[in-house]
Amino acid sequence: MRVLIADRLPAGHCASLRAGGHDLTESPELSADDLVTAIADHEVLVVRSTRVTAAVIDAATSLRLVVRAGSGTDTIDVEAAAGRGIAVCNVPGRNAIAVAELAVGLVLAIDRRIPEQVTDLREGRWRKGEYQTATGICGRSVGVLGLGDIGLEFAARMVAFGTHVHGVADPGRDTERQRRAEEIGITFVADLPTLAATCDILSFHVPLSDRTRGIIGEPLVTQVPKGAILINTSRGDLVDPDSLLHALDDRSLWVGLDVHPDEPAGGSGVIETRLSRHPRVYGTHHVGASTEQAQTAVADGVVETLHAFARGEVRNCVNDSALAGATR
Repeated sequence: MRVLIADRLPAGHCASLRAGGHDLTESPELSADDLVTAIADHEVLVVRSTRVTAAVIDAATSLRLVVRAGSGTDTIDVEAAAGRGIAVCNVPGRNAIAVAELAVGLVLAIDRRIPEQVTDLREGRWRKGEYQTATGICGRSVGVLGLGDIGLEFAARMVAFGTHVHGVADPGRDTERQRRAEEIGITFVADLPTLAATCDILSFHVPLSDRTRGIIGEPLVTQVPKGAILINTSRGDLVDPDSLLHALDDRSLWVGLDVHPDEPAGGSGVIETRLSRHPRVYGTHHVGASTEQAQTAVADGVVETLHAFARGEVRNCVNDSALAGATR
């Protein structure tokens, strides 16, 4: 198959694909606009963060498969792909540990105000008295919204700190996920307002959808206890910036964000938001999945998905239900 790799894939994994008979084009610096021309006669497109718009889909005369090197597919026009009979597949779970680790790191950084301590020392200031008032993590109540792979990994790590972890009861939850949640020690409450009201720390691990867009805003930010810690390592648009900014001051909340509304595309750029500058917001650069371990695991999944597709097997297809009525 003719495969366009529009984001970076380790050399060894590219070699594996070539050894499997695939014709690879590696173009990791492509933008969404560039893709419209570059997609040409490729049958497979592999992306990590590059956007796949309807214009790209329309220009892809030979495309049969789009593989997202990760789990979320909100950067891909899945509906347009389905309309053209193009399968969109992801590689879920491979980066779960890395994202969970960063979420835990943000909790600890906020509790101990680690960034300020580092800055003070680098600038020659010794302010031990300022930083002797941390609450601590052990014994606190932690809410986890979204008990997929990442949410479960985060919960397991927070339990290891001696916290009490809670989730929202869901009668439709997959049996295996429910079993694992109970094994970790998660207890369940009836709904999100109850979860918010009873937790000192609330971490979000849900995909972006119409239902979750702006969920970190009113009324949730008024339901959490004053001084609560909110963590978002999922998608930037889960945040309602205006509501959250008001709650940061009005309710003394602390927030850890690895993802940001309107964050720059690509590896560098300028970000100028009131949230990123707020002293009670600790931000990182959308790097939750950016560890060598996670990138290798995700690349393994991409290679497995492509080899399987060549054999006629479509793995982890997110638009399979819409493909039946598609046209080419």
